[in-house]
Amino acid sequence: MTHEEFVSGYRSGALRVKIDRAQAEKLLSRRLLLPLVALPVLGAGVALALIGHLWLGILVFLVGFVGPRLIKRSAPNFVVTQALQDEGWYTEAVQAGVLKIEERAEKSG
Repeated sequence: MTHEEFVSGYRSGALRVKIDRAQAEKLLSRRLLLPLVALPVLGAGVALALIGHLWLGILVFLVGFVGPRLIKRSAPNFVVTQALQDEGWYTEAVQAGVLKIEERAEKSG
């Protein structure tokens, strides 16, 4: 299915999209480089706490700890939104098995 067919089918309600949450979290983490962002933030929080800025250090550490988890929690919605807007993202999500597309069954009667 092409990206254009996906977008028009999704917007018309003809398609049902299923997202594999675990795969979506992995894809988003890889695309946003979350570990490479989180680790320096965690380190900066520890460093701030060690040099005497305890509360600021705790706050920065918590941002580095909680931030990536919140981002991963919203991964399924983010994947669908990005897939509707970006053909490259759509292709990668389908190939990775994150985005599964089914046609809705027509109700008769």
